[in-house]
Parts: sequence; C-alpha cells; structure tokens
Amino acid sequence: MATRSYPRARRVGQQVQRTLSELIRREVRDPRLGMVTLTEVRMSSDLSHAKVYYSVLGADAKLAGEILAEAADLLRGPLGRSLGIRHSPQLHFVQDELIEGGARLTALIDSAVRADRARQDDDDQDDDGQDDPGADAEDQDETDSERYDSDDDDDSDRHGGDDAPATSR
Repeated sequence: MATRSYPRARRVGQQVQRTLSELIRREVRDPRLGMVTLTEVRMSSDLSHAKVYYSVLGADAKLAGEILAEAADLLRGPLGRSLGIRHSPQLHFVQDELIEGGARLTALIDSAVRADRARQDDDDQDDDGQDDPGADAEDQDETDSERYDSDDDDDSDRHGGDDAPATSR
C-alpha cells in the first residue's frame, strides 16, 4: 500500500498554528512565559493530535513548556470552536531546537573562520620576514613561459602570409 500524504492534515495544522498563536497571546497571561513563537504544527492523520513546536524568547524554555502543557486543556475548547471542527485535537507542546541548533552552528562556523583568518595572518607575517627561495624560481618560470608562449602568432608574417604551410619547430 502506498504512503499517502495528508494535505488536509497539513492545512488544518497551519490553521491550528495561526489560531493557537492568537489564543496563547490572548488567553495565557503568565508573565513567566515570555515571547512564544509557534514554529510548526504537525497533525496526526486523523486530526486527533497536534504536535506544536515552539521557541521562546526572553524566558526559560522548559518553564514555558510546562506553562503551555498546563494551558493545553484550556486552549482546546476555544481552538475547536474557532476552527469549526467537531473534535478538537489534543495539544502536545515540543520545544523547537532547530533555531537554537542553527545559532550554534553559525557560531561554530564563525569561530572556525576567525581561527582560519588568524592562522592565515600569522603565516603571512612569517612569510614577510623570511626570504623564500622558491619565489625567485616561480618568477623565473613565469618569464620563461611568457617568452615561449606564442606558437603561431608571428609565423604567418615570417613565412610569407596565410597561404604558407606552417612548419613545426
């Protein structure tokens, strides 16, 4: 049997997210909660359960999770009425760690780039103080290649024009 996607569950999840974010702002008046952002809502295929992912700004995330879990039963009734569905889904609040993980990865990348630049600056300072014997050889190679770079550029004029056969050297 093929796996079905549930577009209705996705649509209802988006509506639950919009409605629930408004209900939390209006109904849950706990100053310890801070600023809560609902990042995603995943509905079960039968629409009986909603896994609500949240992130918190300016408060403890675990405390916010406890507050939201306590408020879940209070939010179910107004959520079902505003959605116009017969059975309101059970709400399960889960802390969204993607944002924090992204910030952690960004910080790691930034520190690696800073360390690499510092290492490169140290190498450049070491190179400025010493004579590099290979640098003269590289300059010599470049002048040699410039000297013998042209193969047929001037041959047409030397051999009497375009009709003359090219000779190999």
